Amino acid sequence: MTIVPDLSPTKANSKDLSRRFYITAWRWHFYAGLYVAPFLIMLAVTGLIMLWTATLFGRDGEKIYSVEPQATLASVSAQAGAATLEIPGQIIQYIAPRTPEQAALFRINQGDASFMVAVDPYKAEVLGNWERRNGLYDLADTIHGTLLIGDLGDRLIEIAAGFAIMLVVTGLYLWWPRDGRGFGSVLVPQLSAKGRQLWKSLHLSIGFYASLFLVVFLLSGLTWAGIWGEKFTQAWSTFPAEKWDNVPLSDKTHASMNHGGIKQVPWTLEQTPMPASGSDAGVTGTPDGEPVNLDAIVTLARTLGFDQRFQLAFPGDETAVWTISRDTMSNDSANPLDDRTVHIDQYTGRILADVGFGDYGAAGKAMAAGVAFHEGDMGLWNLVFVNIFCLSIIFLSVSGFVMWWKRRPKGAARLVAPSVGEPGPLWKTGALVMLATALLFPLSGAVLLVVLLLDLLVFRHIAPLKKALS
Repeated sequence: MTIVPDLSPTKANSKDLSRRFYITAWRWHFYAGLYVAPFLIMLAVTGLIMLWTATLFGRDGEKIYSVEPQATLASVSAQAGAATLEIPGQIIQYIAPRTPEQAALFRINQGDASFMVAVDPYKAEVLGNWERRNGLYDLADTIHGTLLIGDLGDRLIEIAAGFAIMLVVTGLYLWWPRDGRGFGSVLVPQLSAKGRQLWKSLHLSIGFYASLFLVVFLLSGLTWAGIWGEKFTQAWSTFPAEKWDNVPLSDKTHASMNHGGIKQVPWTLEQTPMPASGSDAGVTGTPDGEPVNLDAIVTLARTLGFDQRFQLAFPGDETAVWTISRDTMSNDSANPLDDRTVHIDQYTGRILADVGFGDYGAAGKAMAAGVAFHEGDMGLWNLVFVNIFCLSIIFLSVSGFVMWWKRRPKGAARLVAPSVGEPGPLWKTGALVMLATALLFPLSGAVLLVVLLLDLLVFRHIAPLKKALS
């Protein structure tokens, strides 16, 4: 009689496969964290600097000076005249005060230099001036977006953001309770633990809650990135200029209103062509027969419902338009539903385009709300939340290093990465999941593919490299 062996997987084999998959996920998490953690710390620290600088001084410096409210306001043209006496040049922008105690701001260009001038809106007296985009907020913003090295920095940060998604996926898998433990063991840190186990418990619990929002922050940041945002998502989410009936279009896009790498235009409008002045198109704006000047445009803005703070961009050439805008991303208001952009013909005063939050597509609406949430612009609760979130991200990055350091044998001249034996079928499934996640973000996916090929063709065949990376 022939005895056929039982070929079904045993519990031991199943447990072994599960353990190998766990170690493999840990290994992915470990290597992704090596690259991502420094970037996450940088993003969290610069984010906190921007948050508090904007809160204390204003994104454009509007809180530096305060004024005593009076019964009447000086005309905006008189305020602009005072500003140009202080800094002769071309006025580019007017920013209306958010509160009766705040100064009005004017942006004036002198060649390649740009200055902000604060003016008392009641007395039309200059309070002070400073070089635009040369403060702490702007330095932190530039580091946050480009590491001060332009497009290369943007690409490195985009790669880190893509790998951070992988970090979240593997982290959630590692967080899942095992070996008969309940969710209480991972939802609440075990403060009675000691040493590395305490750090691990804190990392698990805080990491779970932070991961729920980290993806939102990563995606809202990634959509501004040069590859995934500009080339991959923004292109098909751009507001269609065809909605502006019979309006002549400029060869410039809304992105031309951004200056020095600082984003001021709503994400969904950046690639939309600007309307052009010089026709009879549009609908009634300023009263017929009256001069189309600064005071008339500001009066129109108030008539259209732009109360408190709004921004007015001046026409820059013979075909440009006046642009009235309120954008949560620029700290104009605390409610993204109030976002609105209006373009006015500089000759006729007719409204050529009027687009608000309700006109955006689904992606545009998500970005308008997502960026406002990302920047902590939606009120005190949002400010507190972003502070807690940034501190959590810093803790997670530091605690990951501490856990590695405590696990690492003294004097070990290698990374001491989690090691796994010959991978089984579950490892292949996990690799496919990680690869699919990375490929959703093309730049990160390309880097991942290069790393995998180097590992397959180079690292594992050179003993010193293999040892150092193990």
